[in-house]
Amino acid sequence: MATVYFDEATRKFSKDDAPAVDGITLDIADGEFLVLVGPSGCGKSTTLRMLAGLEPVDGGRILVDGHDQKGVRPRDRDIAMVFQSYALYPNMTAAQNMAFALDNAKVSKSETRQRVAEAAKILELEQLLDRKPGQMSGGQRQRVAMGRAIVRNPKVFCMDEPLSNLDAKLRVSTRSQIAGLQRRLGITTVYVTHDQVEAMTMGHRVAVLRDGKLQQVDTPEALYDRPVNTFVASFIGSPAITLVESSVRDGRAEVHGVPVPLDRAVAGRAGEKVVVGLRPESWHVVGSPEGKGGSAALALNVELVESLGSESFVYGRPAGAGDDAGRVTVRLDKRTHLTVGDVVHVEPNHGEVHVFDASSGERIEA
Repeated sequence: MATVYFDEATRKFSKDDAPAVDGITLDIADGEFLVLVGPSGCGKSTTLRMLAGLEPVDGGRILVDGHDQKGVRPRDRDIAMVFQSYALYPNMTAAQNMAFALDNAKVSKSETRQRVAEAAKILELEQLLDRKPGQMSGGQRQRVAMGRAIVRNPKVFCMDEPLSNLDAKLRVSTRSQIAGLQRRLGITTVYVTHDQVEAMTMGHRVAVLRDGKLQQVDTPEALYDRPVNTFVASFIGSPAITLVESSVRDGRAEVHGVPVPLDRAVAGRAGEKVVVGLRPESWHVVGSPEGKGGSAALALNVELVESLGSESFVYGRPAGAGDDAGRVTVRLDKRTHLTVGDVVHVEPNHGEVHVFDASSGERIEA
């Protein structure tokens, strides 16, 4: 196990292009499960490969247990990589794939057999050790790739979208297995994914990247409840947050014509433009066009209903607005039944409003 520290780490593929990784500073604790998340091309896989030694560091440095990794070959870093493609040798059995790195390191055959057997037991692979990759399912191949990393007893696990080739149901079960395995082994793990649901359910902390820059790193709950800017707010959360630009007047903003009371610190910005954010659960249904406070409620034309059994999500546009008006997403409990074409009246919940500066996109603290 080890600590990992990115100190202004930078990677540029070309002098004329913007950095793929731009001055990232990130402190990862011993035994922590940290998830790097962001859209395609944000630099998360490059960041991981820099740690593993598969990409050079063009600026700054990366420390493992306080030691600068500059000039240290990948094979000497004691970092185990799990790739998206599994990268198994097709002509070898599961046991041989798992033992390959140990054989190259001249580990004794008895110790190799012991480590492979222990990893196979942890991953429930004992009945598959004699099979080759072509005889296994995607989930089984993924576990063999995990086993190959585990037998090395590395300081750090690096995982680059290891679940992306699995079907949806298998992804859900396997991500819980990986998270449980990491807790059991206690090995520092850096995990890359583009799937924010995966990130929110697996990591002790989540680091959000955009265009090579670190936007925010925090616990999943803090990212959801207090995003630092509109990008993090819109990226974290499924379904996505509703963001609407508005002017501040009389201590309020407006969301499609519906007044939204603001905290005192924000209410003092009279005449300024802000972006108001409301998550799907931050609305409640009212029975008439007049809301509970006597002001007009927001009338939504229902365009889509996603029923999940215990709850449903309704997507609609403000009644009377054109197609260019943004959609609003509202979470409903299973007792509220709506269909496409219905009109539903909703109001925002007090105290559940996120407010951002319209020009910078940065969060305005209450």
